[in-house]
Amino acid sequence: MLAFLDAVPSLGDTLLVTGDLFDFWFTWPKVIPRHAIRTTAALVSLARRFPVCMIGGNHDRWGSGFWDREAGLRFEPHRLELQVGERRVLALHGDGLHREHLRANVLNQFINSPLAIRAVAALPSSIAFWAADRLQHNPAYAAAHPGIVEQAATRQRVLAETMLRDDASLGAIVMGHTHQAAAHELFPGRWYLNPGAWLDGHAYGILDGTGASLHRFS
Repeated sequence: MLAFLDAVPSLGDTLLVTGDLFDFWFTWPKVIPRHAIRTTAALVSLARRFPVCMIGGNHDRWGSGFWDREAGLRFEPHRLELQVGERRVLALHGDGLHREHLRANVLNQFINSPLAIRAVAALPSSIAFWAADRLQHNPAYAAAHPGIVEQAATRQRVLAETMLRDDASLGAIVMGHTHQAAAHELFPGRWYLNPGAWLDGHAYGILDGTGASLHRFS
């Protein structure tokens, strides 16, 4: 990841992080997660000389004002609009937007509720991380149930198609969440991009004036 962040300025003109960069991130008034410090420092350094945008994911949405004020990134917890060439682009993580299994729906509503956010902010960080570790996504479950993962990816693509159809001014939709890489021209010149999971072979995507494409960093 650090080598990729070093190389980003040679790959494009803006970095967009689509959420779930960290397994768990929460910003307390005077505490940030120690386990993420090297990646955080690299992002801060990059943002001093290069545009960096970030959408919060269901694992790392609670950046408070840290990413904007201290880190110098453009951060939005749920959705962010930006211009790519002549394209108006909507970026969003993708959780809570389409029908998932019951546990995911309930957990999504809980972690995004103001009451839950205030409760975590009042907890010592060690207890918050202990609880987060027990609520984390289980990669083994996804590996054992490829059909469920594929259904989620299909639902996300259908959602992107609906959003593009409903808003003719949108040139592209960028999502994360499912960790399933996708680059589809759903309408002429209008794209859906999901860069996939970085841990799955260092995957990333590029969106430019010609369209969307998938890549692996080495």
